[in-house]
Amino acid sequence: MAEARRPPSGPITAADVEHAVRSALATLRGAEASDWSVKAGSLEWDCWETVEHLADDLFAYAVQLGPANLPPDTHVPFAWSRRRPGGPANAVFADREAGPAGLLHVLEASGALLTAMVRTTPPTVRAHHIFGAADPEGFAAMGVVETLVHTHDVAEGLGVDWTPPADLCDRVLARLFPDVPTDTDRWPTLLWATGRAELPGRPRLATWRWYGAPRADDRP
Repeated sequence: MAEARRPPSGPITAADVEHAVRSALATLRGAEASDWSVKAGSLEWDCWETVEHLADDLFAYAVQLGPANLPPDTHVPFAWSRRRPGGPANAVFADREAGPAGLLHVLEASGALLTAMVRTTPPTVRAHHIFGAADPEGFAAMGVVETLVHTHDVAEGLGVDWTPPADLCDRVLARLFPDVPTDTDRWPTLLWATGRAELPGRPRLATWRWYGAPRADDRP
């Protein structure tokens, strides 16, 4: 039976980014002794690459909020590269010799960077993203979604349990995915909205996107 959907309890904040990353770390640290070269869920990347990609996402969102005079239609020009054909294109990579514990420290550092930037950047700031110029709350929501769903991918690959709070899923759905069903459980709905699962009567999505621009910016 689906949960009754409550109105979103508020905006996505720096504290939500911090909580999502800390929860992910607590889950993944329980699997440090596992084989991180296995495939991450339905992705073509392995678990190590997926965590690097997540750390890179959080880093990229944080630095995008930094420059005062960045052109509105471009990313901060860090150099991104792939370690292998088909692997994620990152600016952030972890030292393999540091092992999974070091990899998770890299994730923790990137999460702390985004948390700090969301906390200190004025809400009037807008920065480029391919899915719409976003404010700090939008980048916080993107960081939370990336953390929740990529932790799902890695947890599935490593064979550990991961279920984030329904309220947090509800608020990021409301902020970034305005057209999703409202009468379904929130975590499965977020997995459906990001192409990772089916919902009753709704097949798995082959393509998907979110909408990062603040709703107020769309008003005439």
